[in-house]
Amino acid sequence: MAGEKNKEKLILEAAIATFTSKGYQSTRMEDIARSAKISKGLTYFYYKNKEDVFMALTRKAFEQFKDEFREVYRNKGRSGLEMIVDLVERIIDFAEKNQVLYDSIINFLDLMKRFNSEEGKASISPMILESQHFQKLLEIQHDPAKLGVNIISLGIKDGSIRPELQPEITFYTIWSMIVGYEKMRGPIEYDAKETKIRPENWKPGFIKLIKEMLKGTIQASRPTTVQTSLF
Repeated sequence: MAGEKNKEKLILEAAIATFTSKGYQSTRMEDIARSAKISKGLTYFYYKNKEDVFMALTRKAFEQFKDEFREVYRNKGRSGLEMIVDLVERIIDFAEKNQVLYDSIINFLDLMKRFNSEEGKASISPMILESQHFQKLLEIQHDPAKLGVNIISLGIKDGSIRPELQPEITFYTIWSMIVGYEKMRGPIEYDAKETKIRPENWKPGFIKLIKEMLKGTIQASRPTTVQTSLF
């Protein structure tokens, strides 16, 4: 059993390396087998096809992603606001250090959007739908978010987060902001002069904005009325 797990781990590590260097579309099963230094036949013994490998990789990504949430949730003795700020930083770091894994999570979110309609579901490759890892992903996909919602709830309870916020909506909104942040990193890093944002100050500014939103300290200011006389 341990030997099988080691082989599966070896194949997934090879898949991550190959997807990173060649891209998903250009990668073939033989490329993964070559990178793992095992036979193509043995690779097919553990995974039916490239789609099955990618779903297994996505499952691994969700499990590692959830570990980040667990670490924050276990580290009590802090306010909910401090915990959620820590979590935001961890998610951003996770995306930067594990790009293929994070991209697989985002890809799965896009996949679920298609899966939720009959027309969209019909456009998904049967090899993905038949993967046992895809079926498992359907069960665990919300696990990280549940922990995120719990952290928001703790913050509302301890008074560090605005009491009128709804935990589920608040967490998913924050996550959607992080997805947008990651999407925009490329354009900003490509031409900081055009966007007038430097990569090194955007991350702390982004985190500060989320923090102030949750605390409720961002308020619209009315323009000052200046008394004047026509005469």
